[in-house]
Amino acid sequence: MIAVDQNNTEFQQPRRIIDAHFHIYNDSFPLIENQGFLPAPFSIEDYRHRTKDFNIRGGVIVSGSVQGFDQSYLKSALADMGDQFVGITNLPSSVSDEEILKLRDHRIRGIRVNLKRRVVSGLDNLVDFGQRIWDLAGWHLEIYVDSRELDEVIPKLLKLPKVSVDHLGMARSGLSQIQKLAENGVHIKASGFGRTEVDVGKAVKAIYAINPESLMFGTDLPSTRAERPFNVRDIETVCEALGDDKAIDKVFAGNAADFYHINL
Repeated sequence: MIAVDQNNTEFQQPRRIIDAHFHIYNDSFPLIENQGFLPAPFSIEDYRHRTKDFNIRGGVIVSGSVQGFDQSYLKSALADMGDQFVGITNLPSSVSDEEILKLRDHRIRGIRVNLKRRVVSGLDNLVDFGQRIWDLAGWHLEIYVDSRELDEVIPKLLKLPKVSVDHLGMARSGLSQIQKLAENGVHIKASGFGRTEVDVGKAVKAIYAINPESLMFGTDLPSTRAERPFNVRDIETVCEALGDDKAIDKVFAGNAADFYHINL
């Protein structure tokens, strides 16, 4: 499918998108400085404006490090965005079963383990926690980690019933580790291209060849702390790497819809 951007330049885009990774920063709710950083506000209206030229069918709002363990913003955002959007939140392993089940009723689908920003610092109970939330609520863990640090993490991830990894694993040198995870059923987000060292086209081709069900596209809007923000050429890069319409629809919509239980 060919579209035209704001500069009147043609680019390739998929016929539909489930945006598997983006953030909402509503400063009406608590924000916590993380490593000296606080983001500029990025509202639901801002997100809709930035994606108005795409056929967004649904998506996944992901809690950022600056939102700590607060759930109020996420509940509000999900209520405003509607039934086609789900959430991934930050929670400590000490969270009660009752709280998890309440959050499930708000279309929250899992917990982010943020090792990159040190929201979570230890791995000792990673497997137990991941198994617990799966057994209780059908939730999974989403891992934000530099793939150069995956040697310690991989054996734990492969024990989990359901897991995903953000941003193609971040590091070029860790691509083989990401491929190993994909081969073993871990879902990998093709997102955050402005913050990764990975050759995106090469990584997308390699991961899709290993496991066509693994890759899920996300805009990573508003791309805070990235070297550059998301732009439409990121979409074209993935489309060109995949090549055919079936693969493009799986990566941009079908895989995420299945993984997050979003209707298409």
